[in-house]
Amino acid sequence: MGRQAMIARWLIAVGLALASPAFAAAPDKDGYLNIGPTLDGIGKAYMGREIAYVMGHEAAAWLDRPERNKEEGSERLVPLLGLKPTDAVADIGAGSGYFSFRLSTAVPQGYVYAIDIQQEMLDLIKARQARMAGSKAGGANIVTILSGVADPRLKPNSIDLILLVDAYHEFSYPREMGLAMARTLKPGGRIALVEYRGEDPKVPIRDTHRMTQEQAKKEMAAVGLVWQRTDDTLPWQHLMFFTKP
Repeated sequence: MGRQAMIARWLIAVGLALASPAFAAAPDKDGYLNIGPTLDGIGKAYMGREIAYVMGHEAAAWLDRPERNKEEGSERLVPLLGLKPTDAVADIGAGSGYFSFRLSTAVPQGYVYAIDIQQEMLDLIKARQARMAGSKAGGANIVTILSGVADPRLKPNSIDLILLVDAYHEFSYPREMGLAMARTLKPGGRIALVEYRGEDPKVPIRDTHRMTQEQAKKEMAAVGLVWQRTDDTLPWQHLMFFTKP
């Protein structure tokens, strides 16, 4: 399948919202339930939420689309995170590095760990680093890490803030990944969870690629993280902060 066809397929997958199927069976003790695959769900639900397919690297151009800032207010996001120049930040589900490079300039004395389960995405970040080497926005403090599906492969108690932009809803093992993320945070460390608002019918994104604040709070609480606050100043997304006690 060609690159343009893959991008088109992804755009269809995140198109106008459709109703998700009801979950008839009871979930197992970890909150998972096999429901059978749907249009863009993997056939598994977690705590009542259908898990979406991962966006393939073939559609990486969609992440860097010129209109993204206008649609999502991307330039406003990083300043809302309250980062210190020395912070260690993990961009989990980094994709093509759209936010990794923005984070890099916000923590000039710190590090950004760009983490993804697709090596092809990490290769895009490395190629951009090579092209921009020596510039202020060159991302010299970005470290790429190939993630597992249930482990970001970071040291325990090493990260000040984890940023998840439209990625968490695609985790095939959200409970295990959530526990692993909690372990990697320093005491008092934060997760900034950015997800398209599931409560807002005007957000033009398919249901499986959106989350309500209630659902996010429930899933983060299940792995021991505490809701701190929510910023809803972005056009389409919740920015939800959770802390490690």
